[in-house]
Amino acid sequence: MASSKAFMWLLFFFFVCSLNIFAVLATEFNVGGDKRWVVSTVKDDQLYNQWAGKNRFKVNDTLRFEYKKDSVLVVTKEEYEKCKSSHPIFFSNNGKSIYKLEQPGLYYFISGVSGHCERGLKMIIKVLEPAAPPQSANHTSTPTVAGANVASVINGVVLVMGFILGLFM
Repeated sequence: MASSKAFMWLLFFFFVCSLNIFAVLATEFNVGGDKRWVVSTVKDDQLYNQWAGKNRFKVNDTLRFEYKKDSVLVVTKEEYEKCKSSHPIFFSNNGKSIYKLEQPGLYYFISGVSGHCERGLKMIIKVLEPAAPPQSANHTSTPTVAGANVASVINGVVLVMGFILGLFM
């Protein structure tokens, strides 16, 4: 009986830890914060670029666009500069659009409603390259816990604690 209880605890904590790993890997951003994806009352073509500049985007992060009577397009740099696209890379006009950032680099977003892009409803997102461990001149050194992924360390501690608790319950 005690061993089956310990096994169930172990499975439970393994499941919880695996969920935590996925949560650490990606973030969902609400574009524009509280302002959402709307035309500014003041002509400010840098409003959304300023918002984007305050965030750090990684591969697999997602962007949530919320808007009314508008749309969001992913376009090329040239189309971004012209505020016009006849063949966007991505188009959505359902009021709540999700876009996944699948690779590093620059992404160009504009509104598809005539005149909205020119009034500032556009944005450039820079997705960072995945972090690579720093190279050292001394290749014979061994990695330390300080250089380990913090989420992995926390997950390991929780898993061990869950196993120990399961043995005594």
